[in-house]
Amino acid sequence: MTKRTIVAALSLAGIFVALYLLLYKIGKIGNLSCSIGSCETVNTSKWAVLLGAPVAGWGVVFYVTLFVVALLSIQDQHADSPAMSKLLALITGIGFVFSAWLTSLELFVIHAICQWCVISAIIVTTSFVFAVLDLKDRRDVEPTA
Repeated sequence: MTKRTIVAALSLAGIFVALYLLLYKIGKIGNLSCSIGSCETVNTSKWAVLLGAPVAGWGVVFYVTLFVVALLSIQDQHADSPAMSKLLALITGIGFVFSAWLTSLELFVIHAICQWCVISAIIVTTSFVFAVLDLKDRRDVEPTA
């Protein structure tokens, strides 16, 4: 299994987590199943909406985009592409920074932790690590001029 395939699998898991949180936020699910932390406190806070859309909705868009790019990157015509490695590292890097910002809001502003948000943060962090390792692998084999 390649690092890019792992990123694709992780992004698929992220889609499900973000979609679960989005369905709660838009009222399609009555209660969040949250055995640890205060998911409802986090997801009903003013910080759960960004630019007029639920943060979970942005998460779905992020993870679907990452999934599509990761799938494209494992196709034969892109399998050895350093550009795809750079794109995956860029996308996951943005997700990592955004997730770190959201986690800091949970800890220092909202004073509540959502286990699903933590799971998403772990998914995006792990994706970022694998994307950076993939980028490093591609740089190690790039011919020098």
